[in-house]
Amino acid sequence: MAIFSHDDPAAHHSDTLRLEAFSDGVFAIAITLLIIEIGVPHVDSERSLTHALLHLWPSYFGYAVSFLTIGIMWANHHYMFKDIQRVDHTLLVLNLLLLMGIAFVPFPTAVVAQYVHAGHHQTEAALTYGCTFVVIAVFFNALWLYASRGMRLIDEHVSVSRVRSRTRRYLPGPLLYAIGLPFAFVSAWITLGLYAALALFWLIPYED
Repeated sequence: MAIFSHDDPAAHHSDTLRLEAFSDGVFAIAITLLIIEIGVPHVDSERSLTHALLHLWPSYFGYAVSFLTIGIMWANHHYMFKDIQRVDHTLLVLNLLLLMGIAFVPFPTAVVAQYVHAGHHQTEAALTYGCTFVVIAVFFNALWLYASRGMRLIDEHVSVSRVRSRTRRYLPGPLLYAIGLPFAFVSAWITLGLYAALALFWLIPYED
């Protein structure tokens, strides 16, 4: 068994791989739990199962938006750690905070699915959903900014221009999600539509 010193590059690389593996597991569980939140409708022989399934469309919508958003976060987390070579305690804590937010997503998704179609408490449901994404985006940026400040934990082969380009792409996230919050007081669907549009926009390939 190889023994690595604290400053050995191989040891740092091993720590990064462990962090990524753990993070991938949390992302996978969170994205899987989304579908579990969609309950199977129970209908008797006198009611239409088709109608009951169609009645669940807010759940399908919430599932799709949350699935895409978590998937995009996972992809960006993966790309981020292509540039991060070392891990320290603060980075681990910031990554845990990000994962805590990701793991929480199925709950506000279920809240939105239940109340946005109920005709009441729509505003609170949309605000809960939106605030969750704002907090996640803040944690995501904190993780990247901590690692990249002064090239603190960045691979020596990564250029400063690449780091700046990635920073410019990540920074607007919290603001864009926050913009959707006031619209919840007008219509929850405006807020949810904005988040759906953001998810589709961020699916567009981006080159650093």
